[in-house]
Amino acid sequence: MKRTLISSGSSFEQEIGYSRAVVQGDWIFVSGTTGFDYSTMTIADGVQAQTEQCLKNIEAALLQAGSSLDDVVRVTYVLPDGEEFPECWPVLRKYFGEVRPAAMMISANLLDPRMRIEIEVTALKQNK
Repeated sequence: MKRTLISSGSSFEQEIGYSRAVVQGDWIFVSGTTGFDYSTMTIADGVQAQTEQCLKNIEAALLQAGSSLDDVVRVTYVLPDGEEFPECWPVLRKYFGEVRPAAMMISANLLDPRMRIEIEVTALKQNK
């Protein structure tokens, strides 16, 4: 089974030694993704804006893998302040309201104090 590595072009991937996503067969594993806009390496201040950018970054990786957010079966959210999670819900409904993947939210420190959320997903390509 062929293994394909997907890159976002983020400097973090090279510095740390990981891929934005790994495709193995019909499975796509997207690494924890933050709200950085990788084209400018900037990050918005608010958790809602960061959630939106996280999902755009994840969507781009899934598209490179021949998939989409519709194929997401599992999602993990990590927030330094778990009390901010409800602020993310409107954005999460926008992207996952119909998909409704299995989910988990963890409260933990992130690498950079500017980061308000990190999201990782697992997707399974559907035979359409």
